[in-house]
Amino acid sequence: MLFGFFFALREAGLKTSLSELLTLLDALFRHVAVFSMDDFYHLARTTLVKDETQFDRFDRAFAAYFKGVENAVGDLHGRIPEEWLRQAVDRLLSEEEKRKIQALGGWDKLMETLKKRLEEQQGRHQGGSKWIGTGGTSPFGHSGYNPEGIRIGGESRHRRAVKVWERREYRNLDDSLELGLRNIKLALRRLRRFAREGASEILDLDDTIRRTARNAGWLDIRMMPERHNAVKVLLFLDVGGSMDAHVHTCEELFSACRTEFKHLEYYYFHNFVYESVWKDNHRRHAERVPVFDVLHRYPPDYKLIFVGDATMSPYEIMSPGGSVEHWNEQAGAVWFQRLLDYYPHAIWLNPEREGNWEHTPSVQLTQELLGKDRMFPLTLAGLDGAMRRLGH
Repeated sequence: MLFGFFFALREAGLKTSLSELLTLLDALFRHVAVFSMDDFYHLARTTLVKDETQFDRFDRAFAAYFKGVENAVGDLHGRIPEEWLRQAVDRLLSEEEKRKIQALGGWDKLMETLKKRLEEQQGRHQGGSKWIGTGGTSPFGHSGYNPEGIRIGGESRHRRAVKVWERREYRNLDDSLELGLRNIKLALRRLRRFAREGASEILDLDDTIRRTARNAGWLDIRMMPERHNAVKVLLFLDVGGSMDAHVHTCEELFSACRTEFKHLEYYYFHNFVYESVWKDNHRRHAERVPVFDVLHRYPPDYKLIFVGDATMSPYEIMSPGGSVEHWNEQAGAVWFQRLLDYYPHAIWLNPEREGNWEHTPSVQLTQELLGKDRMFPLTLAGLDGAMRRLGH
């Protein structure tokens, strides 16, 4: 089995050697990892991967090869038994049924009702409209439909949850991705034109020799702009959730930025910016960077670029406690405005189709906070306009 895993890693582009595989086998023989998929994962990654930049490739290969093997997940759902959350019903609702489903009446009412349900409910439930369960129209649970609910376990289907009760794992964007597509090469030209500045102050030796030869030996000194990369970029990348559908495009953009901008700093966030961001998605719960530290570390001459689909519940932007993953004391809009006030040159790149923006309230809210003409689609034309806007 492990020889198949070894070849799967090699096919994924990792340079795992036979000696490293033997080290893993020896560790297993010595019972370093026993009866725990989580322990085996960490042991395998430690022995088989020597370059931390390859962790994402390892994670993808590991997940694909061991798909279907049950993982030890621990107590992720607090008081809610895990067996309640197993998907048992995939109930199909007509459009008429969906229109009849009403929201509970706002954020405070929703949280108050959830607390009451937790106190009252005694067993597993499915297909209903009230209790915490699966496949129904209740605002609590998963695999059903409600226009304004709290998803507990399961996978996102309609992207309407205002809170998510689970621990989700995101992966870092791969900045070593090969940029082979023609549209990304064209995008690089836009980035390059924005990133390069210079003045005619250095000797163009080749052109000087060529012009002098044409003038029968009379010296014709030619100058050219000294190319240097003086632009400073602060990149904020949305990861997880609805952004999973745009990972490939964002990885290509991320690689382009790492190539073109000498002074580039980047951070990750989920859905919207709150009091802290992070550098490593694998350690986002343990190693977070306060936004105030970002403001103190990088001066206002940095160009601020957000990349995200801005698709979420409006509560996540406008309400304290609106984050789907933690309780934020101040609304995301407050932290977002602090960044915009400090960095006057800021834009937002949105990978969602521009035609969908007007139908998504959270996108409209983000545009209002940004100000006029500062959100651009993640297309060639959008990148061109975004770079011109940052240059003003």
